[in-house]
Amino acid sequence: MSRHSFASIEGHTEGMPVRMVVDGAPPLPGATMEARRKAFIESHDWIRRALMLEPRGHSHMSGTLFYPPLSEDADMSLLFIETSGCLPMCGHASIGSISFALEAGLIQPKLPGTVVVDVPAGKLAATYEMEGGRVRTVRFTNVPSFLLYRDVEIDHPHFGRLNVDIAYGGNFYPIVEVQPNFPGCEHFSPDELLEWGRQMQAAVNETIEVVHPDNTSIRMVKHTMWTGAPISDSADARAVVIAGDSLIDRSPCGTGTSARVAQRHARGLLREGQSFRHQSLIGSCFTGRVESVTKLKNGLDAVLPSVEGRAWLTGRAEHYVEAQPYAHGFSLQEYVN
Repeated sequence: MSRHSFASIEGHTEGMPVRMVVDGAPPLPGATMEARRKAFIESHDWIRRALMLEPRGHSHMSGTLFYPPLSEDADMSLLFIETSGCLPMCGHASIGSISFALEAGLIQPKLPGTVVVDVPAGKLAATYEMEGGRVRTVRFTNVPSFLLYRDVEIDHPHFGRLNVDIAYGGNFYPIVEVQPNFPGCEHFSPDELLEWGRQMQAAVNETIEVVHPDNTSIRMVKHTMWTGAPISDSADARAVVIAGDSLIDRSPCGTGTSARVAQRHARGLLREGQSFRHQSLIGSCFTGRVESVTKLKNGLDAVLPSVEGRAWLTGRAEHYVEAQPYAHGFSLQEYVN
């Protein structure tokens, strides 16, 4: 195979890595980013594996592919790649990529202070604040988010019977609140929560059909949210998000925060306009808020949540993919019987 080169901006959002590919991403067919996501998965998933998995990445790597805008009012487009797949939406990667694109001069927003991004899950609008040449904070308004199921009984291999809510914030999440069989995420190690998160995903998908009412291509649970008590008075709640087979989110998770904002609003625990400080495993925070209420096409109640966070650029890199051992990446999970 010939050498393929991918230039990237490296950084993190509240502790979670973001590798934004700014040169080398393949041209993709399709009139929407969702159509282009499908084309990428069908023909170019080797790029995701090569850049996210070892030896160039690691089991918790996450990133984006930067593209020009598709729609007339957008400033840029993004595809979201991580170890678990090419996702419809990723909040922490959106905050990071918007910050990096602005600081690197890759975009000149049509409306100063606002960035509009075409993503597979829809259209994302964000506001930002600059300070001394860098982006101090980004707040994006996410796609319509909603509580799909409440109080679903799941038989978990370790915990036994658990009641979970299934909410959507760009990805689907079973949200495991504190209950008799689950005392809270703070009582367990990250490795335990990772293993049990994989089991939860499988158990949910075996128990109920999880499908987006307006977009049937978005289906199944590929994440788990374990909740617990915050570790500081500045936060309202804490969560550890597991994505796929190996990823533990270091940030509070943008789509997860959106899903939890939608869940709490549906349960009467969060008012429109009220802030919700969501804390991660390592103590970093996103601020979520219900910006407005809406409905899906099928009439299901939903909200438009916003998520605010910070990102930091840490460097630049050029990655080569050519004929060599493990050229297209590997995961240790692939070698576990």
